[in-house]
Amino acid sequence: MAMGSSEVEKVVSGMAAKSGKELNWRYSVVDLMTLLGIDNSMVNRRALATELGYTGDLNDSATMNTYLHKAIMEKLAENDGKVPATLLD
Repeated sequence: MAMGSSEVEKVVSGMAAKSGKELNWRYSVVDLMTLLGIDNSMVNRRALATELGYTGDLNDSATMNTYLHKAIMEKLAENDGKVPATLLD
């Protein structure tokens, strides 16, 4: 998921604009995963959540999805992506 030293918000916003779809990637992990080319199925989100350290109820999709969104943004930041603080909250 490394994006170099790019500005994540700018890059992902550009990807969203090019997609031609209404995607709310800043808040929706499903939309974010779609833009990043990651399988966003529930099965894959559960597996990814477990891989990224989620210890909550995998059937509580709202909580799990919130966790996943933040975890993906944190991973982008760890890989030299410049992620605005508002996307890490």
